[in-house]
Amino acid sequence: MTDRPDLAIVGAGPAGLAAATEAATRGLSVTLLDERAAPGGIVYHAVTRSPLGGSAVLDADYCRGAGLVEAFRSSGATYCPGASVWAVDRDGSIGVTVDGQARWLRPRRVLLATGCMERSLPFPGWTLPGVMTAGAGQILLKDSGAIPDGPVVLAGTGPLLLLVAVQYLRAGARIAAVADLTPPGAWQRGLPQLAGALGCLPLLRKGLSMMAELRRSDVRRIPGVTGLRAIGTDRLEAVEVRQGARAERIPAGVLLVHAGVVPNIVLTRMLRLPHRWDPRQRCWRPDADAFGATALDAVAVAGDGARILGAEAAIHAGRLAALDAAHRLGVLDRAERDRHAAPEQAAIERHAGLRSLLDAMYPPPDALTFLDADTTICRCEDITAADIRAAIADGCRDPNQVKAVTRCAMGPCQGRQCGQTLARIVADATGQTEEDVMPPRARPPLRRLTIGDLAALETE
Repeated sequence: MTDRPDLAIVGAGPAGLAAATEAATRGLSVTLLDERAAPGGIVYHAVTRSPLGGSAVLDADYCRGAGLVEAFRSSGATYCPGASVWAVDRDGSIGVTVDGQARWLRPRRVLLATGCMERSLPFPGWTLPGVMTAGAGQILLKDSGAIPDGPVVLAGTGPLLLLVAVQYLRAGARIAAVADLTPPGAWQRGLPQLAGALGCLPLLRKGLSMMAELRRSDVRRIPGVTGLRAIGTDRLEAVEVRQGARAERIPAGVLLVHAGVVPNIVLTRMLRLPHRWDPRQRCWRPDADAFGATALDAVAVAGDGARILGAEAAIHAGRLAALDAAHRLGVLDRAERDRHAAPEQAAIERHAGLRSLLDAMYPPPDALTFLDADTTICRCEDITAADIRAAIADGCRDPNQVKAVTRCAMGPCQGRQCGQTLARIVADATGQTEEDVMPPRARPPLRRLTIGDLAALETE
C-alpha cells in the first residue's frame, strides 16, 4: 500500500466501492480503507458469501451488490480490510492502523464514504441484552442466516423496519408483533410527494409488495404506538407497548428497534466542515456540492454519509465524486467530467424524489418521545437523562459543557450513539431548537491506539 495515493477512500459501502472502481478505471491510484473484513458496507454486508445469498429471504437488490464488489476487485484499486481510521486532518492526511501498524497516509485527495448510522432512540430498558437495532439483526441474518429461537418483536418506523420484518418472516422467525411508531396518516402525508417518486417505480413496487406480504401473514401489527419499554432482569423478557392510555406486555426474547438512519458525520465534524440541518430527516449533514466537494479542497463526501438517499443513489454519488477527483487531479477536463456526470446526477434526482415521499410518510420520532429520567443516554459512561438535565440545571448550556461535566459522549464511541440525543435534551431544556444545537465533536484518536503505535509514528 502506497502512503501517497491519488485518492484515498474511507468506507467500502455502495458509494466507496463505486467511487474506487470509477477512479481506478480513470487511471488514478486508489486506496480504499475499510474497517470491515470484506467489501460491501452495511447494505451489502457479506454479499459474496452469505448463506442466504440468492435465496428468497434476501432480495435481488441485495444480491446485485455482488456485481459491485466484483467490479471493484477487478479495478486495480488497493483494498485495505480491517483498517481502523483514527484521524483525518484538514490537509487530507489520514491516520490509520492496518495490519496492526499505525501510519499516516497523505493522499492527494480524500473521499469520505462513511455511510449512515441507525438513529439512536433511547427508551427504558434499551440496554438489556436481547435489545438491538433492526440493522444489527439484519447483519446477523446476512452473515450467517441466524434468527432468534424465541419470539421477536420489531418496533419502529420506516422502510428498513418493514424490510427486516419481511426478511425475518421469510427466514422462519417467530414474530410476535410489529409495533409501528409511525404517526397516523402516512399515505395522506406522502400523497403530495407521490408524483416525484414515480421515477423510482421498481422500488415503490417493492415497498408495496413487502407491505402486502406482511399483511397476508399472521404477524400482528400494532399501529399508533406512543410508548415503548423493554422489560427484564438479566436480559429481555417482554416488551411493553403503549397506545395512548392502553399498555400491553408482549413476551419476547429479542426486540429489534429502528427509528430511521442519519449520516455518519463523525469525520466531517472532526474536520470542522460546515454542516446543515435537515428538518425533514431531523439530522445534520455535511454541506457539499453536487459532486460531494466540501469547504476543504482535499476532502469530498459521498453516499448516505453526505445525504440520506439510499444505496442505489449512493452508487451514483460515488461515481460523481470519483469523476470530480479525476477532474481536480488533471485526468479529465471539466466538459468531459460534466458529460459523464449528467446521467449520474439525473439518477440521484430520481432517488431524491423517492426520498421526499419516504420522509413525508415516515417522519423520524423525537428522541425525547420515550425517555424517562432514569433512561440511560450514554451507554459507554452510564449517564442517564436525569444526569444530563441536572448538569443543565447547574448552568451548562451546550453539549460540550455537559460532556465536560458528566462525561456523556466521552466514552469509546465518542458520542456516535448518544450525541444526537444529548443535543436534543440540551435544546429542550434550554428553550432552543434542534437546529441551534449540534452534537459534541469527536476528537482524535477515534479508535484505540497503543503506546507502541504512537512510538512507531514518532520515529517515522
